[in-house]
Amino acid sequence: MSEKMILLVEDNSDDEALTIRALKMNNLLNEIVVARDGAEALDFLFGTGAYAGRDTTNMPELVLLDLNLPKLSGLDVLKRIRSDARTQLLPVVVLTTSDEDRDRVDSYRLGANSYIGKPVNFEEFSKSVRQLGVYWLALNIGPPHT
Repeated sequence: MSEKMILLVEDNSDDEALTIRALKMNNLLNEIVVARDGAEALDFLFGTGAYAGRDTTNMPELVLLDLNLPKLSGLDVLKRIRSDARTQLLPVVVLTTSDEDRDRVDSYRLGANSYIGKPVNFEEFSKSVRQLGVYWLALNIGPPHT
């Protein structure tokens, strides 16, 4: 599964480290690109800003998206992803501490493929990340890359 890239959009360094640790502990050895705010995530996806010149035909297989981000919210990132033909079919999993009904409704309305609350303890978090990775990176058959 290592050829499939994951874009992790997470501004909390502890949550970033826990997510990466959980993926590695579960033998999901994919390349993980981390964007620490919404603007950086869009720069990576569309080859702008610090990522100008990046080969944008090499898209992540999965985006793990936090909602509460600096510069540009996760919902704004999701809206932009879904509004562009190059990324509109990209699987996006919202991975957040928010348990607000409004955030879930807005995420799904804007095209999130899944909404997962971050469990508080590491063991549960690791289990969630393992299941998420196995499903989205091994079992799910995504759209063909064009």
